[in-house]
Amino acid sequence: MNALHEGKLIKENRLYTVHKLSMLHIENILLLQDLVVTDLEDKTRLQPLARDEYEYILKGNGVMVGAFLEQELIALRALLIPEIDDEHLGLDIGLNEAELNQVIYQEISLVHPSYRGNRLQQVLGTVIMEELNSLPGDFTYISCTVAPFNIPSLKDKFAQGMEIAALKNKYGEQMRYIFVKEVNKPSASTEQKRLIIPMDDFHTQQSLLLTGWRGIGMKRLQDNDHIVFVKYQ
Repeated sequence: MNALHEGKLIKENRLYTVHKLSMLHIENILLLQDLVVTDLEDKTRLQPLARDEYEYILKGNGVMVGAFLEQELIALRALLIPEIDDEHLGLDIGLNEAELNQVIYQEISLVHPSYRGNRLQQVLGTVIMEELNSLPGDFTYISCTVAPFNIPSLKDKFAQGMEIAALKNKYGEQMRYIFVKEVNKPSASTEQKRLIIPMDDFHTQQSLLLTGWRGIGMKRLQDNDHIVFVKYQ
């Protein structure tokens, strides 16, 4: 199987390869997820997928790529073509029903605890977006959810140019930022106002988002994490 990408781990100075995943990798995928979940101090920061959810993606309803160190799967990322239902993220970001089939999700992203700090999440993010054109459908919006204070994932999404469009309870009353990026949208918007809000001030953030503000980045101020919000003209 030809590699989609070849790279070198920053910390270990060892070569790894990135491949498109298939049903043949399902046990490796579940093992990696178990390792990541076990290592988490706060289990609410990740919404694990069940076997059938992984199988749904691998059977043609998205794409998944993984980084391998020799035969070991050490990181993965997925794109999901979602079903249209009442929990669709397009509804959360203000799209109408006719636009929902234009949305693709950045689904789960996992990095083996022993190989964090090697920029694997960012590398796989670049690789998987190059696979977007191989999927059936015409996708205008990329969306995903991230838990507040999941700093690596928040940094990853902002680095991709994604913006926070909503903050609400998902997955059984767990607070999540809902990110969106419009594919191939020209950068024509002009920033009008800017505010920096503590990440734990959910009420203020939700009020801003409901009135058209977007979260575009993070700052660390006085030992606390903050979200940078802007209002466009």
